[in-house]
Amino acid sequence: MNEQRKSSRFDVQLPVEVLRIGANKGSRLGRTRNVSSNGALFSLAAPVELGASIEYVITLVNGGEARVTLRCMGKVVRVEKAIPSEGEVLVAATLERYEFRRALMHKQVTGA
Repeated sequence: MNEQRKSSRFDVQLPVEVLRIGANKGSRLGRTRNVSSNGALFSLAAPVELGASIEYVITLVNGGEARVTLRCMGKVVRVEKAIPSEGEVLVAATLERYEFRRALMHKQVTGA
């Protein structure tokens, strides 16, 4: 079988937050399974609508005081059950527009 994907996929497990699905706003947390320049595959605890517009944020942690997020807009192109006995689903979404953002992480300072 020949590979027909347009870009390489990278197997990375990063935090993802879905901010909007279609016209519905609301936060859903999950983890990426793989990411490419064309989209992402991630797991969520609740299903989403196939074909819906989606806005999601992938958190890239660098281990320092700053974190970088990748804010993405796309469409849901596939939804399937991750584990049939559980409610988790796998969602494949395109990456049509994106924006990198940097935010400082707050360090908790303790006194002695």
